[in-house]
Amino acid sequence: MVFDILSRRNKDREKYGDRLPPGQKLVEDWPVLTYGGVPRIDPANWELRLFGFVETEVTLNWDQLQALPRTTVQCDIHCVTSWSRFDNEFEGLAIPDLLKLVQLKPNATAVLAHCYGGYTTNLLMPDLDHPNNLLAYKHGGNWLHPSHGGPVRLMVPHLYFWKSAKWLKALEFIDRDRPGFWEQYGYHMRGDPWKEERYS
Repeated sequence: MVFDILSRRNKDREKYGDRLPPGQKLVEDWPVLTYGGVPRIDPANWELRLFGFVETEVTLNWDQLQALPRTTVQCDIHCVTSWSRFDNEFEGLAIPDLLKLVQLKPNATAVLAHCYGGYTTNLLMPDLDHPNNLLAYKHGGNWLHPSHGGPVRLMVPHLYFWKSAKWLKALEFIDRDRPGFWEQYGYHMRGDPWKEERYS
């Protein structure tokens, strides 16, 4: 069984070359991996709070989010559990556009993403403020399903997918990198799939 998995990964790497990170296998479905249950959030009640090391705290509701510019990103996603899915189309608010809404203090060097259900994950500011990152609310032209993080998830495709936090409700700007939920249990603080930064 282990040999079969390794053989499949090697064939995928030969076929897709530099597009497939080491240790990954390609899938066509979209596996659902979640710690705990799936929260059901009515978009009418959804809010995103931007707080911490900011000059003025900002809160966005669903209607305000939908009124902001929309960006579509084509990307591959890579899960720490070793699957990758190519050619995803996500739509939402580009993170660089989101950051225009809030004035960060100079000592805001990292962010802690907070989610409905209590999940958190951390990112350094250069990994958050990236042109392909989104507050994603659509996938493949459809509203993001709750099992995949709807109504809104963070989308950070250049890192392992646990950093693309589901059911996002707040971004806390902090002055030093702090571990989130999985990072406290031994996952890597950054999570670069090309460096196989799976665990600390």
